Formats: sequence, structure tokens, C-alpha cells
Amino acid sequence: MGKRKRAAEGNGLGSKVPSNDIPHAVKKARQGDRGPVALQIIAGTYERVLHGISAIIPYHPDGEDNMDLGVDFADTFLFNAHASAIRCLALSPAGKSDKVILASGSSDQTINVYHISASRPSPNNGRGKSLPSLAGRNIVENPRNKELGCLQHHAASVNALKFPTRSKLLSAADDSTIGVARTRDWTVLSSIRVPIPKAHGRPSGDTAPLGGTPAGVNDFAIHPSMKLMVSVSKGERCMRLWNLLTGKKAGVLNFDKTLLQAVGEGRWGRGEGFKVEWNSQGEEFVVSFERAAVVFGLDSKPRGVVRTSPPSKIHQIHYVDLGVGEKGYANPLAISTEDGRVIFFAADSKRTLDPASQIPKCPAIGQIGGGIEYFGSRIKDFEYLTIQGRQSPVRTRLIVTGSSDGVIGVWTLDLLSNLRTLHASDQIVDAPNGVNGQKPDTMSEKIPAIGQLLGKYEIGNRITCLKAFSLVELDDDQDMSGPISRDHLERKDNTEVMDDGSSDSV
Repeated sequence: MGKRKRAAEGNGLGSKVPSNDIPHAVKKARQGDRGPVALQIIAGTYERVLHGISAIIPYHPDGEDNMDLGVDFADTFLFNAHASAIRCLALSPAGKSDKVILASGSSDQTINVYHISASRPSPNNGRGKSLPSLAGRNIVENPRNKELGCLQHHAASVNALKFPTRSKLLSAADDSTIGVARTRDWTVLSSIRVPIPKAHGRPSGDTAPLGGTPAGVNDFAIHPSMKLMVSVSKGERCMRLWNLLTGKKAGVLNFDKTLLQAVGEGRWGRGEGFKVEWNSQGEEFVVSFERAAVVFGLDSKPRGVVRTSPPSKIHQIHYVDLGVGEKGYANPLAISTEDGRVIFFAADSKRTLDPASQIPKCPAIGQIGGGIEYFGSRIKDFEYLTIQGRQSPVRTRLIVTGSSDGVIGVWTLDLLSNLRTLHASDQIVDAPNGVNGQKPDTMSEKIPAIGQLLGKYEIGNRITCLKAFSLVELDDDQDMSGPISRDHLERKDNTEVMDDGSSDSV
């Protein structure tokens, strides 16, 4: 693949980490042995724009000094998607084709659907060359990225989108409904109605209209078995369980006073959950509040509380699947905060008891970001990626972050070694006084840095949500010479959707 000209440092568009003094021959050998890593990053913004960026890491970064060549960023698409701010994004699982389905939800009550190519454009057919730009940006357009249509089955702002499989799209909105759409023909199969909470005990400063109550689904999470779903809503100090086989309510779990005190929700606090997610094994799930999160087991009992030090607002939560198969630290929990950090917690290991609430406290493993040298603004969303090398069994762990000031960062992680050190040093104990008489809060004040910034890129718009996935190389027999006609794309798209939508699970 031909080299692309990198953006100059200090131009406000793209920048890379300063490299060490390594001979050029060594860098060239590494690049030839391991090959480049390509990422497709998609950012939703307040300015109603969907921004697509490709990030090319010149070689597979699986060595000790693997952050020396920087990252080459280029704009791949720019969709004027909605009439209002974009609130959420969702990517479908990869199918047999080289395309993924992208769905975007907005406060304009609509869901837009796109086809995004999962392969890198080849320069041999003229579709991988950089286009001229007056702004000084690298632009590599892919004609396979196109809009499919718009869904309008919600009557309020869309807050969450999920693809449990490639054949189904679930969406939640402020109209207190969770819709299920089929991707084969984009028919809305069913709509799960969430009860609207009653207005009682509301503070005088509530912003709800006269006679109205805060209503709407904030988020939902689907169990890996595709049979159970958990949702959290506005104005409710509880979470709801749903049976996806019947589409009916399976139970309501209230947040008791002890749990709300542990997460810092007082008498006049809202006490509602904002985000919810299952881990990859389906053995536990986490519910995030404004400044803390609680980990629940399959018995729906609290297993641990997650609090940042110093306290900061939580914007996004994700379980990190290390795939190491070692019980005790296979699924750390990552959260992004208001002060520009992504903090990792040992959510499924032994925990220190919290004296205030007697709920075990999850210890912090490490963090990335923080400080003015990285990001000076809150991280609204992030994505965890695991990339396998071509000739090396070592897997690279990357984090893609998006902050509200329009900066996208690509990081590498050394998370596994920190977990093993923490697990072997007996720093996690079941004692109210912590280790060596120190309080648990003081133990988490100094969180080690476990990542290194590869590069960052400014898109010029305020980011609200972000998704990313790794691109694959096209084979020579798949790379057609000359431009692809629109009729061929439409016939191929229809065939792919029919094949992917044949399953009726979920």
C-alpha cells in the first residue's frame, strides 16, 4: 500500500507522538514483517455531522518500543446525518461481506442507517488515493460508504442503539419504548413499552413540564444468551428486567437506600441509572450513575461499587475482554470521566470493603489520559479493540477515545501485566482498613498510567459518541479494476442483506 503524507505537527489537524532515535533500517524491517494496522473511526457530533476517520498505524505494535512511528489519519466520509445533535451510534457484527451496518440516533427522533466498508481502499483501482483539500487534511474517500435510509418509529429523542445480531436492531428513546427492527427489510417487528414513573416526591427545581414527569429509557443491555435484557430509565430508582423470548417484563429491581448512598445519590438526587452493560461471559453487569457505578451479579445483588478518585462524572462504561482465560481478572471495567481519563477497575476480582456502605469496592488498575498534555476536556466515548498480528501470536490492545472538544486519540494498553502484578501482590484484600492501615480511598489516589498515546486528531466538531473497528485488506481477486457501478452496488447490497437477515433470533 502506498504511503500517505502525514499531517504536519502543530497544524491543529493531526499529530503524532515524538519518536525515539531508532535507525531507519530497524523501522523498515519492523514495518515489513508485521504490516500496518488500519482502523475505521466514526464520531457523532453536536453539529449533526457523522465524521469518518481512518487511522493507519505503520506496523503492528507488539514490541516494547512500539509507539515510535505515529499514526496517519485521513478523513473517509462526512455525512450531514441529522437535523439535531447525534446522541448514539451502533455497529453491526461483521458478516460474510466486507461491509458493516452503522446506525445513528439523534434528538430529532430519527435513526439513520448506513453501509460502511470494512476493507481498506486499494490504490491499484484509484479509490485509495488522497484527494486534494484546501484545509490541509488527508482525504481518502471510499465510494462503498453510503446511506441506506431512515427509521422513524420513535416519537422522541433516541438515546441508545444496539445490534445483538446482524439481523436485528434495538433502539430506545425518550418516548419510553424499545423498538425491535429487522435489518433484512427494516420492518419494525415489535415495540416494548416501558412504564412511565409516577410523579411523587419531586424537587421544586425539576425541569419537567407542568403535569409531566421525566420519562424515557436511558440505556439497555442485552445478555449474551439473547434471552434477557436490562434497562434503566429516567425518573426511576430501579432497573427493569425483560424476557426477550416473550417481549414482556421479567421483574423490577429497586435501588435501596444503602446502594444510593454508596454511589453518592442523596435524598434529592435523581438516583437513576444512566448506562448499563453486561460482561462478555454474562456473569455480571454494571449500572452507572452520575459519579459512580455498581456491579451486580446474576442474582441481581451488588458485588462492588466503582468510584473515581478524585470524584468525577462518568460518561461511558465498557467491559474490556482480555481473553486470557484466567479467572479473577478476565473482564476489567473501563469508565471515561469528566476530567479526561479512562480508568480501569478490577470488577471481577477480590475487592476492598467500603466502610461507608459495606459494599465491596472495586480497586483501580490503571488509567490513560488526564492532564493537559493529553486532553483538557471530558472523554464522551471510547472503544476498545484487540488486533491480532499477521505473523505474531501477540495481540495488541488499543483504545480509541473521543473528547467533547473534538480530539480523537489512539492509545496502546499494557493492561494484562498490571492486573497480574495487582493479583500477585495481595493488594486486594477483604479488610475495612485497607492495606497497612491505609484507607481504601487513599489507595486509589495514585493510579498508574498503563497506556501510551500513539496519535491524536482534531475533527473540528464536538464529539458526543464514537465507534471504531479494524479494517481488513482486500484480496487481489476481490479488487476490481475501475469504478464500481451503482447498479452493481445495489444488487450486491440487496443480496448481502437478504443473506444476513435470514436468522430470526432475538
